[in-house]
Amino acid sequence: MTAPTLRAIRGAIQVDRDSPEVVGAGTRLLLDEVVRRNELAPDDLVSILFTATPDLVSCFPAVAARQLGLHDVPLMCAAEIDVPGALPRVVRMLAHVLTARPRAAVRHVYLGGAEVLRPDLSAVQLAGVHVETLPGDRAGQV
Repeated sequence: MTAPTLRAIRGAIQVDRDSPEVVGAGTRLLLDEVVRRNELAPDDLVSILFTATPDLVSCFPAVAARQLGLHDVPLMCAAEIDVPGALPRVVRMLAHVLTARPRAAVRHVYLGGAEVLRPDLSAVQLAGVHVETLPGDRAGQV
């Protein structure tokens, strides 16, 4: 078996509105999907950086990760730069993980309208190569 290597996994989710419940639920869904799709255990998580668009101010996305039990994983939140025309209400994450997967096998996760952020990965997702679409995902909708 290949020794674990440090890899970075990207993900994003567009939420319907800015409330602690909705942002928290979206963040938990995103993190759950990254872990599930990459077959990670909690000890594989090295650190996670969350960002939120400037229109999401009701809570810290990292709180949702703590609610999932990630008490010993370093977490940080930051604000995305306010680019005119950018996709609104988006939580992004960059997770540093230890995995035996080669870089090409890492599954990045874009949910709830955030597929438009990485159309190159969304095309792969829709083809079923790396990431399956969840029921209720709004693929291609902004």
